[in-house]
Amino acid sequence: MEIKSKNLDELEQVCQDIRDRIIDVVSRKGGHFSSTLGAVELTVAMHKVFDVKKDPFIYDVSHQCYPHKLINGRWEEFETIRQFDGLSGFTKPKESEADYFVAGHSSTSISLAVGAAKAIKLKGENRIPVVMIGDGSMSAGMVYEALNELGDRKYPVVIILNDNEMSIAKPIGSISKYLSKLLAGKFYQNFRESVDRNIVQKLPEGATYIAKKMEEGMKLITPGIIFEEMGIDYIGPIDGHNLEEVIETLEIAKDIKKPVIVHARTVKGKGYSPAEGQHEHWHGVGPFNVEDGMFVKKSAAKSATAVFADALCQLAQKHENVVGVTAAMPSGTGIDKLMEKFPDRFWDVAIAEQHAVTSMGAMAKEGFKPFVTIYSTFLQRGFDQIVHDVCLMNLPVVFAIDRAGIVGNDGETHQGAFDISYLRFLPNMILCAPRDNKTLEYSLEFGYTAKGPCAIRYPRGSFTELAYEATPFELGRAELLKEGNSKKLFIGYGAGVNRAIETEKLHNEDCAILDLRFVKPLDEEKLKELAKKYDKWYVFSDSQKEGGVGSAILEFLNREKICVKITSFEYDDQYIQHGDTKKVEESLGLLPHQLAQKI
Repeated sequence: MEIKSKNLDELEQVCQDIRDRIIDVVSRKGGHFSSTLGAVELTVAMHKVFDVKKDPFIYDVSHQCYPHKLINGRWEEFETIRQFDGLSGFTKPKESEADYFVAGHSSTSISLAVGAAKAIKLKGENRIPVVMIGDGSMSAGMVYEALNELGDRKYPVVIILNDNEMSIAKPIGSISKYLSKLLAGKFYQNFRESVDRNIVQKLPEGATYIAKKMEEGMKLITPGIIFEEMGIDYIGPIDGHNLEEVIETLEIAKDIKKPVIVHARTVKGKGYSPAEGQHEHWHGVGPFNVEDGMFVKKSAAKSATAVFADALCQLAQKHENVVGVTAAMPSGTGIDKLMEKFPDRFWDVAIAEQHAVTSMGAMAKEGFKPFVTIYSTFLQRGFDQIVHDVCLMNLPVVFAIDRAGIVGNDGETHQGAFDISYLRFLPNMILCAPRDNKTLEYSLEFGYTAKGPCAIRYPRGSFTELAYEATPFELGRAELLKEGNSKKLFIGYGAGVNRAIETEKLHNEDCAILDLRFVKPLDEEKLKELAKKYDKWYVFSDSQKEGGVGSAILEFLNREKICVKITSFEYDDQYIQHGDTKKVEESLGLLPHQLAQKI
């Protein structure tokens, strides 16, 4: 879509067309919604002022990139957004050269921009990295690590702060609003540079001090002081839906030739009234009725997340030392219910997984029982803290790992494939997984009694309720669900137990089924006993093969010199694409009928 040559009226129409297209497709297919509608004018202005063919356009998280995709040659293909073999819901260079980097996790954009700016300087090119980052992403420490270097090095970078939820710093009365408008004007920017070059730098030392103090005094009553103090120019806040104002401000920022933050206020869901404002359920949506905003009804089955939330609530009522934390996902993890009921014991620390883990380590040391509730893919961000601040001191922190396994439409950046592999080799760590709702409740009860760090993984969506009676967890104890008349043993871990059961039903032999329950420590005595009767073992687990459940069992068998043939149906060494979970599993050959055929 050609943007550069269009006048303001034409660009306003482009904005409306983009909104209409997003509302139409997402209402039918689902996807990220309110955040991407709120970023339409900012995105159009970026493409008007900067050159996407040479300037790196870097979207933080990139869930707000739908307008960018529509502008850059994917209008018709947008019908396939987040569908299997279709467009990703995030930026993806394989789709288009206009997508600078793969994104999906928060707070990486400014670091990427600093790296790009360094490369541009070394190559002597005339390009400017342009970042769009939401105010929520500004809660992560990585942002400030990047800003710290950027303010010192002074690379030309334009950062658009898309403030759609809470102000970074609220304006203080009418004078602040006036000064913010003044700071956004060419007069002030030119005046400031002229004063610094022609007056301040030539004044005697005492007068220079006074002039600097006067400038600092002005900063104190503007919202951008934190950035100015880091050495980064600040413009705003501006109206992020006033296209003319955004374009003019970005032109100013582009000409400054230094790092600059443009603070733009926007409204989530702009242009679709049911979604406008702070409605968390409009962030990522399934299909809905455009006329009334009513969502298509989902399955009535209770999700694993809801089961977890209820079970943890019962534990918290029973034990006053139970506390919990999440990192910007209170409703996604179910912690919101506990935050309402026990506001002094459960916290959302925003996008700060490292801080979440370490702070709970200290609470465990003080005698509390912390439950750290974070998606599998996001817990990766707190890995060093798990190693250094929890496992090293053998602190009894429970990691409740939601979204373990394939998560569907979010795809490569969000699949919960790696948690077993990156936690299993840590000394003192216990790893276990429930197979259904009742065993999830039992796993949490076990987690409460664990004397060291313990990780419990469970899937997105609902467990399949199984016919086998659930029993409480005991450390390192597996459960044999079914004996078999053949030489084959099916070993399931977590949600993989159901896949083992369904596969066994389709197989032409009577096979034993084991619910492993613990991948660390393994039930070595049970495995030794089973090896005497079954010499062909098949592993079913929603996890990466490298370092996963099959690897753990192979290491044990090798150490004990037990000769058993192992076949693992875990994920191969690859990133798994997005799409409907069943279609993704089918593409990986992991549906029960496919596995039965392989066996």
